[in-house]
Amino acid sequence: MSEIAPPYEMPPRTVRTWREALRLYLQPASLRMLALGFAAGLPLLLVLGTLSFRLREAGIDRSTIGYLSWVGLAYGVKWMWAPLVDRMPIPCLTRRLGRRRSWLLLSQTVIACGLVGMALNDPSQLLGPLVACALAVAVASATQDIALDAYRIESAEVDAQAALAASYQTGYRLAMIWAGAGVLWIAAWAQGEQATGYAQAAWQVAYLVMAASMLPGMLMVLGSPEPVPAPIKPARNLVEWLQGALVDPFADFWRRYRWQALLVLALIAVYRISDVVMGIMANPFYVDMGFTKSEVASVTKVYGVIMTLVGAFVGGVLSARWGVMRILMLGAVLSAASNMLFVWLSGVGHDVSALIWVISADNLASGIASAAFIAYLSSLTNISYSATQYALLSSMMLLLPKFIAGFSGDFVDAYGYASFFTATAWLGVPVLLLVALASRVHARP
Repeated sequence: MSEIAPPYEMPPRTVRTWREALRLYLQPASLRMLALGFAAGLPLLLVLGTLSFRLREAGIDRSTIGYLSWVGLAYGVKWMWAPLVDRMPIPCLTRRLGRRRSWLLLSQTVIACGLVGMALNDPSQLLGPLVACALAVAVASATQDIALDAYRIESAEVDAQAALAASYQTGYRLAMIWAGAGVLWIAAWAQGEQATGYAQAAWQVAYLVMAASMLPGMLMVLGSPEPVPAPIKPARNLVEWLQGALVDPFADFWRRYRWQALLVLALIAVYRISDVVMGIMANPFYVDMGFTKSEVASVTKVYGVIMTLVGAFVGGVLSARWGVMRILMLGAVLSAASNMLFVWLSGVGHDVSALIWVISADNLASGIASAAFIAYLSSLTNISYSATQYALLSSMMLLLPKFIAGFSGDFVDAYGYASFFTATAWLGVPVLLLVALASRVHARP
């Protein structure tokens, strides 16, 4: 029988005062997650949204840009190599830094080197090398996510996970502002006001700055303590190692939850369905309502992200004060209800003030739901397999919503925006039932 640590399940919750709940954000673990969250959020847009802008400016056709977006699939299949990150030591590094920090430093180094490669290669001359560098950044970024999720889960007790998740999201969202709006501002500054069209030198400066922006995360890894490792029984041969790395993490989840695992997985699969399905048609909706690019950018990409941070902070505090499951229910209610505000906006039309109010409410709800949901996923993992199990659960939450979202354009064409937003709100109703049922689920020791 495998010697593993006790499951990372929810013990009786410690009731904190408001001051104690707020003080969680000043703990060293929360401050570390702020810096590491920034390192995790930085690469995403640089290989997806920002890269698409750069490629189009360089004259790359839209079909090619669409195909190249597949580099982002690395984030959806990261569970495939999560067992390696969970168990495989890195020569020299693991002995010096520990299991989690060694993988974090390695992945961050590859990200920084990949961004330098993306800076130095000109897509208007030769596209292949830049794409190879972007793929390396995406794979390394997904690997960093695996190791960082495990590091976070193992760094604090369960009822502090919501605060860590909120700090992580704060750093992550700040990095997305820097990698989204910041890189465009830097490229425009480097190109100068008089220049027009594509300028490789300007983009080179912007991406080199982004590569340098990985340094704070790398320094934080070097200066942070390694979590106390869960005991791992040494493998006597390859078959036994594969059993412990690949089979046991998945078997452990089913062994602890039995038939209730289906209920838990169902909740994970649909919890964010209202947000994800609605989000696919959000930008086309803004265009059809007559909002300009500057209006959408300022309200949704900067102001909206700030409201998400506020929501994440509120969700972390409320979860620490009242428990994760209660705030998970609150987040589900708010996420579905906020979609109805888009029905109202579709009737108002082009009104920037109305857009600000709708985006504020929607992103606030999203931040609250995300903080509670990350804490919930963390509570489901066994600390012996935290990287593998969390990678699987966090990847799984997007599969069904992304599939359904593929049909959102057809629905809008047939029934209009108001009916579409109403339908996405109704998609959130079964989530409420699943949260209520899942609150009764307890892992077997």
